[in-house]
Amino acid sequence: QVQLEESGGGSVQAGGSLSLSCAGSGYENSKKYCMAWFRQAPGKEREGVADLASDGTSHYAEAVKGRFTISKDHAKNGLLLQMVSLKPEDTAQYYCAADSRVGGYCDTGRIDVEDFTFWGQGTQVTVSS
Repeated sequence: QVQLEESGGGSVQAGGSLSLSCAGSGYENSKKYCMAWFRQAPGKEREGVADLASDGTSHYAEAVKGRFTISKDHAKNGLLLQMVSLKPEDTAQYYCAADSRVGGYCDTGRIDVEDFTFWGQGTQVTVSS
C-alpha cells in the first residue's frame, strides 16, 4: 500500500514562494507510477495542479504554468512542488497523489481526481494579498 505524506505548506504574501514535499513509501518494485499534485480551495472541487510520469514527463494546469514546477524528491522517494509568484487564488489544501500505470505514464491533457488511487492528507497553503 502506497503511503504519501505532504509537508512544506504555510502562509506567504502574494508574489512569494513556497516548496511542498511529498514523502512516499510502500511502492511495489514491479510497478511504475504516475504522481501528481492536486489542490482544493474552500467550497471548490479538488483540481489537478501538475503530474509527473516515471519518464520525467510533466503536465501543468493552465493556472499554474510558468509558476509551479513539479519534480521528483529522490531523498523522500516522492514529489516536490516548487511554487513562485504565488497569488491569493493559489490558497488551498494541497495533496500529493499516486497511481500505478503501465509504463508509469500519466494521461495527457488531464489531471483528474478519479484517476488516482493513493492520496496524502494534504498541506495548507495560504497566500495573502
